[in-house]
Amino acid sequence: MFRFMRKHIHNHLAERRIRRSRLVAKDGRCNIEFGNVEYHSHFAFLKDFWTTFVEIRWRFMIFLFIASFTGSWFFFGLLWYWIAKTNGDLAGQSYAKGHVPCVSNVNGLTTAFLYSLETQTTIGYGGRAVTGDCAVAVALIVIQSLIGAIINCFMCGVILAKISLPKKRAKTVTFSETAVICPQKGELCLQIRVANMRKTLLIGSQIYGKLLRTTVTPEGETVIMDQVGIDFVVDAGKDNLFFVCPLTLCHVIDKSSPFFAMAADTLHLQDFELVVFLDGTAESTSSSCQVRTSFIPQEVQWGYSFLPIISRAKGGKYRVDFSNFSRAVPVPTPHCALCFHDESYHPPPIQPHAQGQAHPEKRGIDNEGFEVINIDDSADNTVM
Repeated sequence: MFRFMRKHIHNHLAERRIRRSRLVAKDGRCNIEFGNVEYHSHFAFLKDFWTTFVEIRWRFMIFLFIASFTGSWFFFGLLWYWIAKTNGDLAGQSYAKGHVPCVSNVNGLTTAFLYSLETQTTIGYGGRAVTGDCAVAVALIVIQSLIGAIINCFMCGVILAKISLPKKRAKTVTFSETAVICPQKGELCLQIRVANMRKTLLIGSQIYGKLLRTTVTPEGETVIMDQVGIDFVVDAGKDNLFFVCPLTLCHVIDKSSPFFAMAADTLHLQDFELVVFLDGTAESTSSSCQVRTSFIPQEVQWGYSFLPIISRAKGGKYRVDFSNFSRAVPVPTPHCALCFHDESYHPPPIQPHAQGQAHPEKRGIDNEGFEVINIDDSADNTVM
């Protein structure tokens, strides 16, 4: 029992280390933080305030929305209160007969706040209004109306921009949970599935990948995130995909591939992360978006192939069964890429040559360390 618990705890800690070491999460978020940033560098975010407002979280956006309006109402309410107090319009102040207030029915801080709210929101109940005898009041109502319009336009623009962010469109594009390695059309391929959940297309879609791993240069320098380009193709190519149904992305494992030196029993012992990108333009909004995900060695299945998911119904429509989207079944696959290429190579048969003709061309190289030993066939050294 204790051995089982210790194994379970060990596996749980190993999974936590795997999640912690992943640079790109399955949903595309990047697991990275910046440290020791100089203080004055933070002001760069204020200079690019539009992007900062668009990228902040919704809870902060709602707080800023409420704070900007209520703060401006209260600020201008204090100014209207100051004008009323300076002109002697407040309750309890003594004023001469025939006194004309700057703003009618503003006799306290509460009424001044209400007038500020009614002015900026253009409600205008009719109980409070500028009389026109105070130039300061006329100037203030113009300033408040302009500032209120600016706040309205800015907040509406930010909220609209946040709602229509291209990364929201990326939420409807999904990748398979795992990648598989299996033979495909005479080549050993690493395959990944991707599907567009909407019927609207992604125009000009392009797919590519990056293999992240730690390497050591010949000079002894350790590169933590060394990036190696990974090419993915489908039957129609890798550019301008017809992304109307789920596609299977293929990476051919040849001698130029970083997966060529890996094998079935050593794959899960490797330390790498495969990040896959899909770029495209949304057909309905014409906005560019990028979808990305990642696969670690434990999420790559050697010797498996994806189940088919597209079929044709009786009514003539094509049906996609997403229950088999990430399911894979074992298929006969060589132990390693080198084995696959060796097995697929068939040397040409030796043609017989007539007497007197030159000996056919010799293939291969001479092994100078090879030593010929004569063996006595009469001796039987086999021990049963």
